[in-house]
Amino acid sequence: MLKLELPGSECYNETDNEFLYIPGQTLMLEHSLLSVSKWESKWHRSFLNDGPKTWEETVDYIRCMTVNKNIDSNAYNLLRPEHVKKVTDYINEPMTATTVKNRRGQRLSKEIVTSEVIYYWMTANGIPFECEKWHLNRLLMLIRVCSEKNGPGQKMSQRENMQQMHALNAARKAKMHTRG
Repeated sequence: MLKLELPGSECYNETDNEFLYIPGQTLMLEHSLLSVSKWESKWHRSFLNDGPKTWEETVDYIRCMTVNKNIDSNAYNLLRPEHVKKVTDYINEPMTATTVKNRRGQRLSKEIVTSEVIYYWMTANGIPFECEKWHLNRLLMLIRVCSEKNGPGQKMSQRENMQQMHALNAARKAKMHTRG
């Protein structure tokens, strides 16, 4: 969870011709599947695949990430580029010690990943929906680990296969006390 401190500020409201004081706020943010789902339901596009976001889309995603209640809607007007950088750094954190190596010859999928696709992966792997509140990168790593563990093993090369057969034959010969 990321804690973001927004200092209070005074700004001018051109519509009402008056100065407005926005008190400081503390935002508690969580980059999760739930946040992505909220954002996608508003913007009708994939959060993960559709490239850079506008300032408005970025601020709205921060709004979707906010888990604490009773935040003044004007508080999001206090966001500055340095706040967005902190949020971006937090979003890019792996949040796990687990790593999975890519297999040789494995192609990257061109599938557009939306929140519904991730929910499907969770269902297919028996991952409970409570995990939708985890940091998204941690959840995606769990899904990837499940896929690796449940998927077919990597095929052996011809050389590795021959070495294994040779070792098995040698073990059988030794066990049966024969030469072949």
